[in-house]
Amino acid sequence: MSSTIGLGVPVPKMLPVTGAWTLPFTGYLLLLINRVVYRRIKNKQYIGDKLDGEKTKTGDHQNPDPLYLDVRCHSNFLENVPLAFLLTAIAELNGANRTVLNYAMAALFALRVGHVELGLRGKDTLAPGRLMGLLGTQGFLGGMAAYGAYLVKGYWGY
Repeated sequence: MSSTIGLGVPVPKMLPVTGAWTLPFTGYLLLLINRVVYRRIKNKQYIGDKLDGEKTKTGDHQNPDPLYLDVRCHSNFLENVPLAFLLTAIAELNGANRTVLNYAMAALFALRVGHVELGLRGKDTLAPGRLMGLLGTQGFLGGMAAYGAYLVKGYWGY
């Protein structure tokens, strides 16, 4: 698992787990982006986060503005996934168990997809996937940060 640079100096692949998970997460991000783009083009609403002429309110969970909902699904993903990747990469660089990281990233992917598809886009935007995605993502972030800190505990003298 190494490649060469320059004059043939072998360099190990340093983030294989994090790198492997970029494809599914990026694929889902592209889906979220294209939902927003499609909604904007379909409704000729090229700026802003709400459709012109919609009678819905931003906080109306029973009748949400469709563009606002798509924008929030996209934004929620971008609010959490980059930090998750950073924490995972830090743990991986510090010798984390790759099997643990793979399971953690698989769980995070399921949680983020569930948050949108089985939560925000569900009945009244309050379907069970929303809470599971929220709490699960928070658990992932806290857990991965703690795991990363545990891996470098020797730095602090423990």
